[in-house]
Amino acid sequence: MKVIVLGAGPAGLAAAYDLCKRGAEVVVLERGDAVGGISRTVNYKGYYFDLGGHRFFTKFDEVQRLWEEVLGEDFLLRPRLSRIFYGGRFFDYPLRATNALRNLGPVESARCVASYARARLRPRGGEDNFEEWVSNRFGDRLFDIFFKSYTEKVWGLPTNEIGAEWASQRIKNLELSTAVKDALLRPARRLRPGAKKEEVTSLIERFYYPRTGPGLMYDRMKLLVEARGGDVRLGHTALGVEHEGGVVRRVRYHGPDGVEATMEADAVISSMPLTLLVQGLRPLPKEDVLDAARRLRFRHLLTIDLIIDKPDLFPDNWIYVHDKRLLLGRIQNFGNWSPEMVPDPRTTALGLEYFCSDDDALWKMSKEELIALGTREIQATGLLRGGKVIDATVVRVPRAYPVYNRGYEAHLEKLVTELRGLKNLHAVGRYGMFKYNNADHSILTALLAVENLYGAKHDLWSVNTDSDYHEIRKDPPPTR
Repeated sequence: MKVIVLGAGPAGLAAAYDLCKRGAEVVVLERGDAVGGISRTVNYKGYYFDLGGHRFFTKFDEVQRLWEEVLGEDFLLRPRLSRIFYGGRFFDYPLRATNALRNLGPVESARCVASYARARLRPRGGEDNFEEWVSNRFGDRLFDIFFKSYTEKVWGLPTNEIGAEWASQRIKNLELSTAVKDALLRPARRLRPGAKKEEVTSLIERFYYPRTGPGLMYDRMKLLVEARGGDVRLGHTALGVEHEGGVVRRVRYHGPDGVEATMEADAVISSMPLTLLVQGLRPLPKEDVLDAARRLRFRHLLTIDLIIDKPDLFPDNWIYVHDKRLLLGRIQNFGNWSPEMVPDPRTTALGLEYFCSDDDALWKMSKEELIALGTREIQATGLLRGGKVIDATVVRVPRAYPVYNRGYEAHLEKLVTELRGLKNLHAVGRYGMFKYNNADHSILTALLAVENLYGAKHDLWSVNTDSDYHEIRKDPPPTR
């Protein structure tokens, strides 16, 4: 079996690795000059910067086994610490009653409790958008403090224009909701007599992380694919696929020289953006399907990576920025993810995350303007504690997040229906399925897609839809 894999991110490489172990002939086409996709790691003067912050945590045993098989002793078990920056104050995350009450004050805390009670007694609207879905469960005031600002930064949309599916998928048992209730509404909660500790939903306090960032996982996976005869071609852009009679026959692509070519395939596993894949089908789909593809949008990620001339600035792995005065969305402290990401222990390496669209002024700023902006905003948080920025770089990540605006489901369904008609084409991963999958969800779709090539009948589109929220797990991850 010859399988062409489109994209060398987590899903694409996991599929290629599994296929190689089964003896398939595998060719991976990746348009970038490095593997890992949004999970790659940038090496800047010996400092390792993650594109965001990618924890490795899963409830899927097959994914955990794959990670450990690939990295072995380079897969570290790390402690988690994070906070929320709001109103000029830092809230423990997950929230603790004493910290939250002290930061909000007794009057605001009482208002939050009253607002929560009103929402539970008199819910509003039909819950067809993010704002109504969340407000009805936590109250307007908690929504405004702990959901609204950050969510609007990420998506660039008012929360009443974001689909409720986003909330139901990501906040089923989201730690923030549990933490808010436990900290503000039930601070004296105790285990009922005879209950086991595992029965109380808890927050994951540890996670796995590669020694020098996620890129290590995918660089290693690439080497393993190649060692088993797989062909990973960087600088090769997939343009689409040619199909006949409901079967994909060839992949269209161009290499570094820009010359278009085709390659025969028995099957194709695609992690390229779903919208581009559908628009690249030949023959073309009907106009309503193409129109649906054009209406689905992605949000870009922009990271400003700073090197500070002072160590140990703060203990967090990351901090969510809910402060409305700042454009900044999240702060990563990479030395706390893994000390080996920072070569000089006298310094601190920070990643500042911003979320953009094509027409946003942020996305159009020069590198120098962005570094100046990031410097001003990190200083405004008070986290530098007298430290100074001594070096910096900027990384732009297009199409990082599929946008769940209201009505997107109908457009997506048209694309899914179109692909279901091609029996040897399987879409996987975040980009490939237009789903806000985490790395473990993406990898699981890849492993299931490979099983489908060998006779299984998995519905890949149900992954991260029917499952419980990925961070809720009864047992802690094993220790080494």
